[in-house]
Amino acid sequence: MSQNFSVDLNSDLGESFGAYHMGNDEQILQYVTSANIACGFHAGDPGVMRKTVQLALQHQVAIGAHPGLPDLAGFGRRNMAVSPQEVYEMVVYQLGALSAFVQAEGSVLHHVKPHGALYNMAAVDVNLAEAIAEAVYKVKPEASLYGLAGSELIKAGNRLGLATAQEVFADRTYQPDGTLTSRSLPNALVTDPEEAAQQVVRMIKEGKVRSQQGQDVAIQADTVCIHGDGPHALDFARHIRAALSQEGIALAAKGTPNG
Repeated sequence: MSQNFSVDLNSDLGESFGAYHMGNDEQILQYVTSANIACGFHAGDPGVMRKTVQLALQHQVAIGAHPGLPDLAGFGRRNMAVSPQEVYEMVVYQLGALSAFVQAEGSVLHHVKPHGALYNMAAVDVNLAEAIAEAVYKVKPEASLYGLAGSELIKAGNRLGLATAQEVFADRTYQPDGTLTSRSLPNALVTDPEEAAQQVVRMIKEGKVRSQQGQDVAIQADTVCIHGDGPHALDFARHIRAALSQEGIALAAKGTPNG
């Protein structure tokens, strides 16, 4: 009897700011099942947040908060020396902001996924991971916590009894310990849509990814990230959606969209 596979496709959206436009949000929303919306720290502003929430609802896509470090100039991708208390406070603050816009549009927050450096720091630092998980638990205990597959963030969410979704990446290469290759290193990004699609299908069906060093790494794929800010994001989204359909892999957000 053949196994039935299902996966969530997510994308980081709402990352424009003021007069600066980033990404292809409206087009990407045609291909994904959940959206991680920037909350104003690394990107986004009140107008962008509201518009992106409205677009996600129009496309019946599950809405998540995408809290990051307070670093607009660096797009939240630079590590900062932050304490667990500071991380807890900045995540609570950002969840409150996005949740208000979601509530104002008559919906509820589905998930939380940290952004950039905060995400990668919490993947390996148990104290930062617990600070983020606690913030979600205190503000939106019914929301799912999205984190790097096998990471400290997933473990922290599980310890608190949060629903968690283990995330894999279509456009990133992996290290033997299951972490993502740093963007500062060569070949950190997968730029060929066909290669990305094959990597995603293998992660879902076989539970494995080939590391940059050529070793197979065990991995669980509950949700797949397609970055919305890349130059080929739309092409990637089309390719991956088509590959999943061809492989008979169903698409659905974990839980029901927006609730």
